[in-house]
Amino acid sequence: MTDAVRTEHLRVTLGDRDVLQDITFRLPAGSMLAILGPNGSGKSTLLRTLVGLVKPSAGSYRIMGRDGNDLPRGSIGYVPQIKSLDRIFPARAIDLVLTADRGRWPGRISKTDRDVAEAALDQVGARHLVDRPIGALSGGELQRIYLARAAMRDPGLLLLDEPEAGVDAVGTADLHAQLDRFRSSHGTTVVLVTHDWDAAQYHATHVLLLRGRQIAFGPTEEAFGEEQLRRAFGHVGHAHAAPRGGTAT
Repeated sequence: MTDAVRTEHLRVTLGDRDVLQDITFRLPAGSMLAILGPNGSGKSTLLRTLVGLVKPSAGSYRIMGRDGNDLPRGSIGYVPQIKSLDRIFPARAIDLVLTADRGRWPGRISKTDRDVAEAALDQVGARHLVDRPIGALSGGELQRIYLARAAMRDPGLLLLDEPEAGVDAVGTADLHAQLDRFRSSHGTTVVLVTHDWDAAQYHATHVLLLRGRQIAFGPTEEAFGEEQLRRAFGHVGHAHAAPRGGTAT
């Protein structure tokens, strides 16, 4: 089976600082990878590298068997952490979804455009939001719209940077349920940066722990070992809950 993501001794230098060093892992297609680490550990930088927004200073990476610089359009869906969206702008969910293809806010929306957007929204359980003004969307609803936008071209790899940010507990649970269903029905590989240890434990098939360097990579139950967690975070567990085998602190 072709690896969805394969990195070899990947290094990323920004300015005069090595943000990431010696990142080497192979993620099987159809998996869900959770990337965890303290703030400043390089999690978002790794996602931005995989999507082609940041160039590595050493090493290499391949996406679905192809060089990361030679991917067909639509191979990767990406939902960034910081979204420059003016919630007062008079646009609807359908308009936001269609910017994936047009690269700008749409003017006239044809029946074909609407059918495509509704199908994308339907994949994440948000078809009922198609005409909702973006300013009237909750944090969880807005994340689902961005997810539909990223998934519209049926990418083989879906990258999400802290999708739970600004979303309440109910919305977070719903978001992860939608991701599970989407991955199961489409065979899409999902990679998400998260601070939610519980989400990683119960939804991810693999975990990557970072602290500028790769601390651990592997199936969730292996990567969440006590020694690996101490090396990544300086302790085991966190204020809300501990992963299996860990002790809350």
